[in-house]
Amino acid sequence: MNILIIYMSSHGCTERVATTISAKLQNHIVSMHNLKEQMLPHLALYDAVIIGGSIHAGEIQSKIKSYCKKNEDLLLQKKVGLYLCCMEKGEIAKKQFENAFPEKLRKNAVAKALMGGEFAFEKMNFFEKSIVKKFAHIEDSVSEIKFNVIDEFVEKIESALSK
Repeated sequence: MNILIIYMSSHGCTERVATTISAKLQNHIVSMHNLKEQMLPHLALYDAVIIGGSIHAGEIQSKIKSYCKKNEDLLLQKKVGLYLCCMEKGEIAKKQFENAFPEKLRKNAVAKALMGGEFAFEKMNFFEKSIVKKFAHIEDSVSEIKFNVIDEFVEKIESALSK
């Protein structure tokens, strides 16, 4: 099966998750595309599409959000997986996920996940570091990527593709 992973990554966390997902889908042909840098191939070429983004100041990247809205009809014809990288937990993280992706797409998705997140101070500018320190009360780089959730996500994608 041909799988397209579309993601946007500011400091590398979402890309790291996309790369991990791609490596675990080794029985398929996987193409990864950073929406920030690359033009995307036509969706007709793919059996499944995985879309991932991250939260910055409470919102997913606008390019991911607009891509989903613009291509919603085509995406609804595919097996879709949606993931979000964020440092929030519980209800706040769930609300961020709901706000990140259109409702129809979320309901149709074969896999959905909150993958945890990272604060990579070495990749942040002064302003970003200041905001994180002030609002998240974090002083150093921290990674809370949930690799067990990535495994479960990949299992759901694999299961949907085998049907």
